[in-house]
Amino acid sequence: MLQEIERVLIGRDEIAERVGEIAERLAADLKRELEAEGSSEREHRVVLVPIMTGSIVFVADLIRRLPMKLSMGLVTVSSYAGETMESKGAHLRGDLPEGLEGKHVVLVDDILDSGNTLYLVRSLVQERSPASVRVVVLLDKKERRVMPIEPDYAGFEIPDEFVVGYGLDYNGYYRNLPDIATLNPDATAGAGSGGGGGAAV
Repeated sequence: MLQEIERVLIGRDEIAERVGEIAERLAADLKRELEAEGSSEREHRVVLVPIMTGSIVFVADLIRRLPMKLSMGLVTVSSYAGETMESKGAHLRGDLPEGLEGKHVVLVDDILDSGNTLYLVRSLVQERSPASVRVVVLLDKKERRVMPIEPDYAGFEIPDEFVVGYGLDYNGYYRNLPDIATLNPDATAGAGSGGGGGAAV
């Protein structure tokens, strides 16, 4: 698998440091908001909603850095299928987590690309009357944005390149790479053009 990697874009140590910084900011902001409304950090008011399966590694590291009572409800969105790097649009697979009314909801995804996925999920969550909705992404690919959505917290802004690793895949593979990397042309031969990094989201 390593011979299929063209270059490492973001190394594992840099990722770990940045995830810690995001967690620190997010925890401070949530604590401040809970205190402002008279709630305790021990109350069940915070719900993390990871978008599967790309965010699985990111959310696993992030959640262990958040020193507060919270729950987690998963949501799955399909963005593309098969050997292609082009978005086919976002479609929710299954239901949103229950009990989001009055909660502080934190949407977590691996990458914000076109914005189709997170715009869809955020809109559906907002219909449930949460106390707040925040968007946390590891990677922000601003060049490909088509929907009016920006992250509240982003790890790294990256260029318009297809990336894998740290949960992001190509055709189902490479999620287990500890770094974020690009693939050499032979690994993606026959694929469509463009690039999302696991999915064009």
